[in-house]
Amino acid sequence: MRSHHDLGGLPAERVERDEHDYAQWEQRVDALMVLLSHKDRQLLRVDELRRNIEALGAEAYDRMSYYERWMHAIVQVLIQRGAITIDELGRKMAEGVQDGNR
Repeated sequence: MRSHHDLGGLPAERVERDEHDYAQWEQRVDALMVLLSHKDRQLLRVDELRRNIEALGAEAYDRMSYYERWMHAIVQVLIQRGAITIDELGRKMAEGVQDGNR
């Protein structure tokens, strides 16, 4: 059975391979992935990232952008590994909103 994210072999529109500017938050998500997956830390592995992205429901998967899916997966792995708690994440997110940061 094919999952909602498995599009291999299905008809699709042409993929544009032009470079484009990335938003600052997208660059930060990419940097976070690099830092967390560095061989000296290994707080995150690509297979964990992929598993958590593929675990998204069809509606969430389709609604989220590429880097939003990455951010979701990074957070899930860090929670699963006990590196952060949901409470800590909530507090930091609230602080960021109060400070005007996103």
